[in-house]
Amino acid sequence: MTRRLFGTLCGLVFLVNFGRVAFPPLVETLQTQFSVGPATIGVVTSLVWLGTAIPRIPVGYLLTRVSRSKVVLGSGTLLVVAAAFTASATSVLTLQIGAFGLGLASGAYFVSATPLVGELFPERVGRMVGIHGAASQVAAVVAAPVVVFILASYTWRETFWVLAAAGALVTLLLYAVSRDGSAGAGTGADRDFSAALGHWKLILTGILLIAPAGFVWQGLFNFLVSYMTQAKAFDPATASTMLTIVFAAGVPAFSLSGRLADKLPHVPYIFGLLVAFIGALVALTYAQGFVAVAVVVAVLGYVIHSLFPALDTFMLSSLPSDARGSAYAVFSGAALLLEANGSGAVGFLTEANYAFESVFRTLAGGLAVFVAALAVLYAVNRLPGVDRTEPSSA
Repeated sequence: MTRRLFGTLCGLVFLVNFGRVAFPPLVETLQTQFSVGPATIGVVTSLVWLGTAIPRIPVGYLLTRVSRSKVVLGSGTLLVVAAAFTASATSVLTLQIGAFGLGLASGAYFVSATPLVGELFPERVGRMVGIHGAASQVAAVVAAPVVVFILASYTWRETFWVLAAAGALVTLLLYAVSRDGSAGAGTGADRDFSAALGHWKLILTGILLIAPAGFVWQGLFNFLVSYMTQAKAFDPATASTMLTIVFAAGVPAFSLSGRLADKLPHVPYIFGLLVAFIGALVALTYAQGFVAVAVVVAVLGYVIHSLFPALDTFMLSSLPSDARGSAYAVFSGAALLLEANGSGAVGFLTEANYAFESVFRTLAGGLAVFVAALAVLYAVNRLPGVDRTEPSSA
């Protein structure tokens, strides 16, 4: 039963993440269908990620009262409703509401399902959480080609109708395999929100290390297809291929970076990844031709997806067990609230006739200055919540 439940969770995490990453390859199509500019669609994509961020803290508290499996079932139900609502959208407002609903479903899912996986396999937590994460990343890899395939014969709406149907099937299957109650254990007694507030300095540092880079990343990948067609003169199919490459590079990154984060000093490793991300972004603005752009995109995708498990390892290993769940929920929710605005910012700037190349170079420059400031604070042992004189847990 445990293995069947885990397999169903892998299916559901694929679908909730697909709902988040289906919008980037649809940016051009949605602009045409709703007769709006990139700023408006940028708000739509931002709402997906705002929706992902907003429920994390309240759902973290809910899990002290309700079993994780019930919350997962609720997130699957919300996914079905939100996907159907999005498919039926007749205005920008209803499209925005649908996008926000898809984000809410994913946020509630990840906060409840990740610890549930840990409960199902207490002796193999890292391995099984890694497999679960890989299933999520596969959705990002296949999103662009699936959307392109659907658009070749149908409309953009069929993307979300298919998502709604698949979500209903998997949610019903999840309900069936969890009916015996064995997945209802663990109401999250370890989540002490008052204790989490005592670690605000470490939470702040985690946010500072990830949110600015995440802000830039959100603006980049949500407009990557538009960027490739306008600035690199690629046709839509080739542009979608680049989106596939950037996410495909993340599949090995999650596993390898997690292992490296266990062996290397956490904060210096994170700084190294941030510098590599900035360099790859600048290189992308100068790259020309399919091969050069594809290579840089692959490097960029590998680096940014390496950053996420490195930050998770740093935060989870630095927080005490009695407040780890609640503090991590606060960290991830607050960071995503800031990151989610990246696509809206890029959409606003490009609609104001700033070229993509100029926008991304400016963002890279600003991020470089910010990372340099954090590195100085770390060097003088003033980074909040971090004592570099203590032996690294790695």
